[in-house]
Amino acid sequence: MPIFLRVTLPLAAVNFLNQASRAVMAVIGPLLALEFALSASDLGLLAAVLFVAYAASQLPVGIALDIFGARRVQTVLSLTAGLGFLLCALADNVLLLGLGRFITGIGIAAGLMAMLKANTQWFPRARVAAMTGSGVFVGALGGMVATLPMQSLIPLTGWRGGFFIFAVLACVIAVWIWFSVVDTPPGYVKPPRRGLGAEVAAFGPIFRHAYFRRFVPMILMLTSMNFVYQGLWAGPWLRDVAGHEDGARGIILFAYACGAAAGSLLTGQAASFFQARGFSPVLVPCIATGALLCIQSVLIFAAPSGLGALCLVWLCFAMAGSAGPSGYAAVGQRFGPELAGRVATAINGSMLVMVFVLQVTIGAILDLWPRSEAGGWHSAGYGWAMGLTLCIQGAAALWAWRGHALLPKSAL
Repeated sequence: MPIFLRVTLPLAAVNFLNQASRAVMAVIGPLLALEFALSASDLGLLAAVLFVAYAASQLPVGIALDIFGARRVQTVLSLTAGLGFLLCALADNVLLLGLGRFITGIGIAAGLMAMLKANTQWFPRARVAAMTGSGVFVGALGGMVATLPMQSLIPLTGWRGGFFIFAVLACVIAVWIWFSVVDTPPGYVKPPRRGLGAEVAAFGPIFRHAYFRRFVPMILMLTSMNFVYQGLWAGPWLRDVAGHEDGARGIILFAYACGAAAGSLLTGQAASFFQARGFSPVLVPCIATGALLCIQSVLIFAAPSGLGALCLVWLCFAMAGSAGPSGYAAVGQRFGPELAGRVATAINGSMLVMVFVLQVTIGAILDLWPRSEAGGWHSAGYGWAMGLTLCIQGAAALWAWRGHALLPKSAL
């Protein structure tokens, strides 16, 4: 059986849950705001709770992946995600819903990193980005399921029915991983086990590495944008700025998810293609960052209102933001395979902290204007919020471009 089907695909299925659990808030967020009487700050915090748990789990999960392997870690975490989904489905108040989101965040914490760890061990270096991009493409299908299909399911089962389905699916994936995944290829020699203190200390050289410090700010902002907007604020933006109802929003969010899926596949393949021909492994993330800066400018200053135009703009937004994992692979190549889990979680943990800050900050900005009679937020607030992300991402891109003049030559 091909390694992709036996190892990468089952681990990518956890990333399917990861993407679904993030994207579903953009669809059900307005419903939750009305049912539980949530402000924009409250809704942003509820969405961000998942990322708090996700971020807090990154460093422990990275150590666990390097010590115990993806098979055992992901089996346990998939069952944990199933418990979180079940609590969300049963929640009758916002605190229980928040607890369910928190537990889900722990369960999906290694969705990308476990797959990247396994791919680093099983595939040649130049193929890691392509295989990871293919796996993220599978995961991005979860984001697609959480949009238009979820929107269609709500009238039949309510928003709780979707969480029940995700809970069952998480348990099925746990069984699949346990019986399919093999952690290392034949002949792989595991490094000697070290004490916990030494394992934790291995994060120090990662965070101090010049290449990490130069490019990771740009990479984490690139990935953060999809987390922030697909994870919550794209749905309310389409309602309050573009003026679209539930059906049209579901179609545009589906286009967004399609862009994320296609972008994951295409940017991963492109990164491997260019690297094999001697180009820098961060070329594709750099191009994607420039594209995303342009798209944000369009949404701030000349946002279209037509359904087709919005589908195209948000699809391109998602495709550009999906280049982040190829950046993860690029940075990971500067370290040994035994540190692959920790490198990925160091990047991801930093990114998730940024996501939490942005989710809450955007909600706070929107709350500076009074809510509409329909329960929405003022369109001006969205412009200022996206202007903030545009400036931060621009600064990160400038640092990646000029960082070679300020950091050691190992950052080149």
